[in-house]
Amino acid sequence: MTLAINLFFEKVRSYLELMKLRLAWLVAFSGAFGYSLAVEKVSWPSLLLFILAAFSITGAANIINQIIEKDLDKLMKRTQNRPLPSGRVSVNEATMFALVLFAFATFIFLTEFNVRACALAILSTILYGFVYTPLKRVGTIAVFVGAIPGAFPPMIGWVAATNQFGLEPGILFAIQFFWQFPHFWAIAWVLDEDYKKAGFNLLPSKGGKDLNTAIQMMIYTLFLLPVGWLPYELGMTGINSALVAMLFGVLFLAQTFHLMRKCSDKTALQLMFGSFAYLPIVQIAYLLDKA
Repeated sequence: MTLAINLFFEKVRSYLELMKLRLAWLVAFSGAFGYSLAVEKVSWPSLLLFILAAFSITGAANIINQIIEKDLDKLMKRTQNRPLPSGRVSVNEATMFALVLFAFATFIFLTEFNVRACALAILSTILYGFVYTPLKRVGTIAVFVGAIPGAFPPMIGWVAATNQFGLEPGILFAIQFFWQFPHFWAIAWVLDEDYKKAGFNLLPSKGGKDLNTAIQMMIYTLFLLPVGWLPYELGMTGINSALVAMLFGVLFLAQTFHLMRKCSDKTALQLMFGSFAYLPIVQIAYLLDKA
């Protein structure tokens, strides 16, 4: 009996690991930010349902990614112990779990929110799972394609709340879109050797950890300064959050200049952690300063 219980909980842990819990929660938080920013007063039951749907469909996309890359994951130290390459979960089990999560999320989007938000969520899943994932072995184009579904969550949240497209969700998309490049390339810089074992060449400048790559990271970070100010200009938020976005944008940009000077794994790692801090801090500032 005890053995059966242990096996059950081990299987549950493997399924949760398959969803990439930390990434799924970060995406759900980003979507919840867009949803909360769009409404005059947050309905907590609706917000919780949105988070559940966003978390589920992100988990499904992450599982699709791992099914496609299961053989490549065996080649990398960082991923070789994931549920699929380690054999803790079969491909059939993972496929069924992804379908259940996808169907569950789609049902919530359609019944509790609207078709537009549902369509964006499905498009994001398709782009991430079936377009970005195979492109990772092609080259840097994968980063551009991956930045699109990566920037969708706050837009999906806004559209779920309002059933409207427009400039406001477009600005939220733009902030997260430009943030993706220095964020992802910092990760790719730090994990470059492991990525190359699987044939992933995701850094710009012909895959080199060099000044040209650092310059491109700086250019995309530079775009965050004007777009981070736009929510205030559109009346979405107040001046205080605009100043916070500008301050952390400048600090983020300074890290890219530091990387340009050093071109080292250590400075790339510092930039990676800086990118992790930038987005939630700015999004929380927007929420606290919502007009």
